[in-house]
Amino acid sequence: MSQYADFTKEKRKEAAGPLIKAVLQIFERWRLNNTQQQSLLGLHNEGTFYNWKKKPESATLTNDLLERTSYILGIWRSLQLLIPEERVSDSWITSPNSSIAFNGQSPLERMLGGQIVDLAHVRQYLDSERGGW
Repeated sequence: MSQYADFTKEKRKEAAGPLIKAVLQIFERWRLNNTQQQSLLGLHNEGTFYNWKKKPESATLTNDLLERTSYILGIWRSLQLLIPEERVSDSWITSPNSSIAFNGQSPLERMLGGQIVDLAHVRQYLDSERGGW
């Protein structure tokens, strides 16, 4: 059973706009282009993506999208805690990383693998840096 099974249709509709709007604002801070944004959201339809940008409340919150946005919000929050200086924390995502977890790639390159596990990898790395598990 999915961890999001208790999200009723009404809850999903109510949460869609604020959730997509928040994630799009994070993408703007990270200076991601539209293709990168689509990939992180797991969208293959450009029309859907542009519609969401115009009207975030029109998004359909599938379990996949809820999981992806949860990881993105968690990554952003972890960065705020680890690196309080906004300019530095916002650029961390696109900077090459010498950690063995990234092998010289930027965290963004890892996340753009297209799978939810790629987002989870970055989130888990940041959680471990914060001393979490």
